[in-house]
Amino acid sequence: MHTGVINTGKKIVYMLKIFHYVHSFVFIFVLSVLTNTVILMLTKLFDFNLNSVTESSLWRSTDYGATYQKLNDKVGAKTILSYLYVSPNNKRKIMLLTDPEVENSLLISSDEGATYQKYRLNFYILSLLFHPEQEDWILAYSHEQKLYSSVEFGRRWQLVHERVAPNRFYWSKMGLDKEPGLIHLETTEALYVTCKLQNCTDANKGKPFPGYIDPNSLVVQDEYVFMLMFNSLNQKKKKTPDLQVISTDENRVVAAVQEWNQNETYNLYVSDTSGVFYTLALENVVSSMGLEGNVMVDLYEVAGIKGMFLANKKTDNQVKTHITYNRGRDWRLLEAPSKDLRGSSIHCVLPYCSLHLHLHVSANPYTSGNIASRDSAPGIIVASGSIGAELTTTNVSVFITSDAGNTWRQIFDEEYAVLYLDQGGALVAIRHTPLPIRHLWLSFDEGRQWNKYSFTNSPLFVDGVLGEPGEETLIMTIFGHVSHRSEWQLVKIDFRSIFNRRCTEADYQTWHLHNQGEPCLMGIKRIYRKLKPTSRCVMGKTYLVTMTSGPCDCTEADFECDYGFERRTDGKCTPAFWFHPSSVSRSCTTGMTFLNSTGYRKVVSNNCTAGVSSEYTARRQQCPVQAPRGLHLVTSEGTLTATLGTNVTFLVFLEEGDGARTSITLDFGDGHALTYSNVSSIEDGIKHIYKAVGIYRVTATGENSLGSETATLYLHVTCQLEYIHLSAPFVAVRNKEVNLTAVLWPSQVGTVTYIWWIGNNTEPVITLEGSVACTFSREGVSSVTVQVSAGNTILQDRKTIAVHEYFRSHLLAFSSNLDEHNPDVAEWRLDVSRVIRSSLIQATGVREDQLLVTVLPGLPTAAEFFLLPDKQLTEGKPEKSAAHLDQLSEVLLSALNQNLVQFTLRPGVQVTVYAAHLSSPLVDTSENHSGSAMLMLLSVVVVGLAVFVIYKFKSLGFSPHTHL
Repeated sequence: MHTGVINTGKKIVYMLKIFHYVHSFVFIFVLSVLTNTVILMLTKLFDFNLNSVTESSLWRSTDYGATYQKLNDKVGAKTILSYLYVSPNNKRKIMLLTDPEVENSLLISSDEGATYQKYRLNFYILSLLFHPEQEDWILAYSHEQKLYSSVEFGRRWQLVHERVAPNRFYWSKMGLDKEPGLIHLETTEALYVTCKLQNCTDANKGKPFPGYIDPNSLVVQDEYVFMLMFNSLNQKKKKTPDLQVISTDENRVVAAVQEWNQNETYNLYVSDTSGVFYTLALENVVSSMGLEGNVMVDLYEVAGIKGMFLANKKTDNQVKTHITYNRGRDWRLLEAPSKDLRGSSIHCVLPYCSLHLHLHVSANPYTSGNIASRDSAPGIIVASGSIGAELTTTNVSVFITSDAGNTWRQIFDEEYAVLYLDQGGALVAIRHTPLPIRHLWLSFDEGRQWNKYSFTNSPLFVDGVLGEPGEETLIMTIFGHVSHRSEWQLVKIDFRSIFNRRCTEADYQTWHLHNQGEPCLMGIKRIYRKLKPTSRCVMGKTYLVTMTSGPCDCTEADFECDYGFERRTDGKCTPAFWFHPSSVSRSCTTGMTFLNSTGYRKVVSNNCTAGVSSEYTARRQQCPVQAPRGLHLVTSEGTLTATLGTNVTFLVFLEEGDGARTSITLDFGDGHALTYSNVSSIEDGIKHIYKAVGIYRVTATGENSLGSETATLYLHVTCQLEYIHLSAPFVAVRNKEVNLTAVLWPSQVGTVTYIWWIGNNTEPVITLEGSVACTFSREGVSSVTVQVSAGNTILQDRKTIAVHEYFRSHLLAFSSNLDEHNPDVAEWRLDVSRVIRSSLIQATGVREDQLLVTVLPGLPTAAEFFLLPDKQLTEGKPEKSAAHLDQLSEVLLSALNQNLVQFTLRPGVQVTVYAAHLSSPLVDTSENHSGSAMLMLLSVVVVGLAVFVIYKFKSLGFSPHTHL
């Protein structure tokens, strides 16, 4: 059974809870929509091992949960449901997903769950992604890592792409991409791809980024696409930085980066309006791991007030909470409350003691996180935390601020979940406890006073709360159970009876936002209208937050350090050690102008005017004439390899210099070169096809009237390795050197590495040559394996070598009719070797353990026999071994010369075995060579390596036959 939590909008929430009873599971979804509709889905699996499954119970309420109607007949009495989704663009459209282990279907409703239609699925859905604007467009991710799309709200599906990385697919933003239905995705091969919604073929597939990216790094948010570049050289030396995009609000990116020297902390960076240039805002922000393995950075953006953030920073192994009002330009510690709940004074002096807050937001919409704020209630923040030198998990209390973090009050000395009602006009608190409770607390004055109310007669284990923030109804539902074995209890609470009137203008007051008395924040003075703490009235859903603002003169505090600059202890921004202020953009062209930074830039969204604005603002200057500097040459794939006969695209970049007046010459290293008049004319790259395998020195030269610059890369052009053959002697003499040779097809494939595993050696011999010499010190059978690595391909071949102190060998030839039936494959040679050996034994009476036969590769067909000494007769007597082997050799040669060795290849095909007539005598093992090794090297031909037909020897049906 699949479980999950989905939240698709501010007014619609979904809940999936699992409770373990002795023999059952219970799953509940609750949906609260704008038209007072509540849908409750209950699934019971009564047998723990899932052998007995009953139907799901689906219930619907149209009066905020006062009454329910059972909808089992609408969805099918035996349907088992596992997920519930609602379109974020049309709350009337609901989708139910069945349990694929029972039935793989979708149930779709277009009338807020009153009726449903069932649609079968031919794939298992793991997750869904709705389009942010098109109500019927959906992406579905399957268990097989396939991505599907639907433009009919799930009624029909089409495959978009295979091998898609989990959670790395995104809809394009309407109006930004050329194609309204464009999809951004990351493949499991770590490639960034864009696809058209209904036509993601190779012809319509985009690849915006050349080469590979770091796995699971693609993030698409608003106007930005983020990814980490894949660097195979550096990844083995140090870990890859981790990027967490926090915010892309108002064209400004806030990102947390875990750098190579960090383990549990992140550095916070903020960008300019282009999202390209980043400066450090805060170091060592702590992080933690979520339940699903996701990283949670302790940074909280306060709702309702632009530019206000809270962050937990680690300093000297202590975690302290900091606050900023200008998007990270300045940070300070939180001042602790002056008194505790009992009215006693709290002695806490900055910077040694301060207030610290837990900044985790709950992923479950039915349970409260550690901190909460609302757009409709600017300035009010509720959070759990502690007072002291650092943040702790013990002695946790709940604190509240009504003036945006300037002053704080303690409201509970234990952990409570605090919820906003009536757009922040009232606050409800429920104790966080594993024990059953029956009371809640209600405050109408921003947490200064709390009234206790009983919401149930019997104590209840509270599992979650469903509310509708901003609604006039002031209705909430508490979910729980009386005992761990009991059924679910839903308690509906209607707070309307507590209020007797609507708010009037006299119930509101003005509130000036400030930072410790400084009214100018983000370049303006902001004055909000908010409810008086003494007013007890209903604001309702028609209430809107109003704010008036006035301009402020610019001061140094309205500017942050520009890209490449760092803030010193005296507050001044100076160039970082790695930055050269004199460098200009490569797009700067002679005769044009550029902005020369003063080291500062105005904080994004800061609206200050006049003052010191001109002093800190970048100045426009004429582009100087420059010699080319920082010339870069790469391939479009970001690799240093290419395949023979295919287009290779080279990209040339210039960091500094007048690109429009700098010519580029690209020498491909194979005798061909091209020259272009300027860099801008080759933005799409330069294509070239290599016609031979090899390593090529590719050189790009940029030149103008002031100088030149050269960049070089070494490109390995390869072709696919198809087959290898290990050439090795069948028999070798102990302690005598033998040669091993690996033969490749095709013979030239590019850069090749040979890995030789010889005998029982635990470490391989690695060479760049295709042959190696070795010796065997012990008699017996030894194995030799060669692996050939070429590009991304590794092939291997294996041979066994019989090692003996002495042996005799002789080459064999055959009647010509054998060549007509020789497919030249290893299986055929092995079978024929066994038949020849059997024929020789029958013709001569030589013992089986003294005779070895091997058929050699290639045509004409040739073979070799090996005679081994009788250990019982010749042990320790070399002279007897030689005489004995000579005697056996004469017997075999006599039988061969008399044509006594024959075998039947197949009916009607009789093959005669002969002794090959060579000028050299029988091989003498006292010499440091072997006839088999010599002939095998000569006989390996291209034909033998090119045969890929699977040979089945038994189908030939030949048998040995000997004439005596």
